[in-house]
Amino acid sequence: MWSCMLYNETDDSEDQRLCQDLGLVLSIVSLAYLLVCFPAGLCYNALLVAVNLSNKVSMTMPDVYFVNIAIAGLVLSALVPVELLGPGYTRWPAWDLNNEVYITLLILFNVSSLVTMYSTALLSLDYYIERALPRTYMSSVYNTKHVCGFIWGGAVLTSFSSLLFYVCSHVSAKIVECTKMQNKEAADAIMMFIGYVVPAAAVLYALALILRIQKEATSLDQDSSRLDPSIHRLLLASVCAQFLLWTPYYAGLLVHTLSGGPGPSPSRPRGSTYHFLRRLAELLAFSSSFVTPLMYRLMNRDFSHKLRRLLRRLMGKKRGCGHAHDPSAVQQVVT
Repeated sequence: MWSCMLYNETDDSEDQRLCQDLGLVLSIVSLAYLLVCFPAGLCYNALLVAVNLSNKVSMTMPDVYFVNIAIAGLVLSALVPVELLGPGYTRWPAWDLNNEVYITLLILFNVSSLVTMYSTALLSLDYYIERALPRTYMSSVYNTKHVCGFIWGGAVLTSFSSLLFYVCSHVSAKIVECTKMQNKEAADAIMMFIGYVVPAAAVLYALALILRIQKEATSLDQDSSRLDPSIHRLLLASVCAQFLLWTPYYAGLLVHTLSGGPGPSPSRPRGSTYHFLRRLAELLAFSSSFVTPLMYRLMNRDFSHKLRRLLRRLMGKKRGCGHAHDPSAVQQVVT
């Protein structure tokens, strides 16, 4: 699938063999992701959203954040076929990404990544508040829903920086102010700082506070209004998974920014190994849309119960509709 010609490799036979070997590995991994992780991610994210929204009364603060992450995961999952079948991965691309399509996909990807990272960070902070002050309702479901709305709005506004750089690259000859905004590296630097550094600092701060509370056992630990202890394990697992999967992608953005991006710069990384690592980092970032709902499904004690209740409700509606349209049933009632 992966074409070495896309990266202007030299005629050196050793480089060509390395490029082909790395391309084969990337092709196998991409194909496995499309066949296994892509449908599973769609299924688990859709189930997470459907099960929780059908049981709104029993939703907790962490459930709202995980629904938010699942919606962002659905957007990421929808972008997976476009990316893996596009010219960046395939020798014969399923379609050519022109500038308009590329910038649209980039904005959707950035919005989803920002929503995922900030939902994870705010989940950590709100979980600490819930552990420290369980009866204040500062981290209630009602407040969390409004916070998630602000997360999506902020993510959309932040992602428009990429659109601004794209527009300026086309009209820079007409607008003098755009002459300093023609490179993508500035947009990558913004995404690196806002999308990774800020939420990482918030998560580290929240985890430090949570661990300090864990060491200080109080009478509040027996409070029945506190969250399920399994949520603590789910929180730690999801936070670690998100940052492990997204760190390589943002590290690639940092390298791309510091090296000056594509062009004649002598510090620009070259070779198939660099591009292979960048593509692999993108795959890891996409896989976050599959890993998080899977962990939620396995580690949340209430999910199976809510899912069975939803299925019984749906089956009951189907049976009810069937009886309503069954002529024999109507005849028995009449007789």
